[in-house]
Amino acid sequence: MAKKSVIQREKKRQKLEQKYHLIRRSLKKKINKVPSLSDKWEIHGKLESLPRNSAPTRLHRRCFSTGRPRANYRDFGLSGHILREMVHACLLPGATRSSW
Repeated sequence: MAKKSVIQREKKRQKLEQKYHLIRRSLKKKINKVPSLSDKWEIHGKLESLPRNSAPTRLHRRCFSTGRPRANYRDFGLSGHILREMVHACLLPGATRSSW
């Protein structure tokens, strides 16, 4: 189980990313359309003035049940060992278990 403070930090980053998503996207489109370099620097300054944690690259995918940051499956939102336990317990419909 991940620390609660780390999970809360990730949730805060997700909220910030959603809040500034449209602003960030519009500024990036403006940078591509403007021909002069000085205007690009000005727009880039506005982009840098946004909160650092509002960037989508700062987000980290975590396990839904344990908060584990590694070995996550996007389709299920679970980490590998939790996914395996749930498949063996027949809690995920359509997922088949394999052993060899």
